[in-house]
Amino acid sequence: MLTFLSVVFAAVIFEYSNGFHDAANAIATVVSTKVLTPRQAIAMAAFFNLTGALLGGAVASTIGQGLVDTDVVTMSTVLCAVVAAFAWNITTWWFGLPSSSSHALIGGLCGAAVATARGNWSVIKWNAGVWPKVIVPMITSPFAGFIFGALLMFLLFVALHRFTPYLVQSLFGKLQIFSAAWMAHSHGSNDAQKTMGIIALALFTGTKAGNFDHLPGWLGFLKTPTFALPAWVIGLCAATMAVGTAAGGWRIIRTLGHRMVKLQPVHGFAAETSAALIIQAASYYGIPLSTTHVISTSIMGVGAVKRFSGMKWTVVERIIWAWFFTLPASGLMGYALARAALAF
Repeated sequence: MLTFLSVVFAAVIFEYSNGFHDAANAIATVVSTKVLTPRQAIAMAAFFNLTGALLGGAVASTIGQGLVDTDVVTMSTVLCAVVAAFAWNITTWWFGLPSSSSHALIGGLCGAAVATARGNWSVIKWNAGVWPKVIVPMITSPFAGFIFGALLMFLLFVALHRFTPYLVQSLFGKLQIFSAAWMAHSHGSNDAQKTMGIIALALFTGTKAGNFDHLPGWLGFLKTPTFALPAWVIGLCAATMAVGTAAGGWRIIRTLGHRMVKLQPVHGFAAETSAALIIQAASYYGIPLSTTHVISTSIMGVGAVKRFSGMKWTVVERIIWAWFFTLPASGLMGYALARAALAF
């Protein structure tokens, strides 16, 4: 029971860090274009992250039972996975790098599972889970974000070239509020569910191992003989994500909203709308997408259409390296932690 409580505590801390780490995904552009103040933007993002987190469960199911063999996973495996993901989140947040919380959690889970299975890599569901729902989207979603962002920006340029700058600024200053809200909602519908899946996996694992057999009757709700997503888990993760978002993520906001390219409301609208559309579709099909990858590359696509030479490619290079190292680094940390746990 103590291990389970540690898992829930670590998962809540990770979800909180996910909120302030990825808050910038939804609000970096709306802050940098000065459509909303930072305080207004964070309040809006917190609310719509909450609404997104309360809807659906396909992504949670993928994380909880679609990536590794649940027969091998123990409570300790889950705890090591969450701790590894949290450590990577904090490291990249400190350096202001918009890395993927999703891939950090997935990497931590896979690494910890391999360690628990004593180095048996077959514990990872490569063909049915990791390859189609993690690796392929990890490669294609950044390209989709760049292409969709660039295409929408190009179409807006064509449609609005006869309008005065004042009218465009005024119109998209209002529209960007809606695009930022949609981006926050889609982020909640995808990212918050990953931690829900981890807690649901811990509940299922604990029930299967008999960890909850001797608990008093009023704790009977913890027993989940089949993998399921209890209402209390949904509510806990949704609320934690919202609170974490309210804490803000100023380091990453500066990287996404200011350092890559100078944005105006029409550019922010194009980037947010493109990213939100891709993320919402992924959530529907249970794909644990990196919301960070998508919004970052959408901003890149918009910036490239605006003025290719205006992109600060040295910043882009740092972001790409952070993406590249997230899965192996968090996987290695998860593996090391799980091996250490087995030694005790």
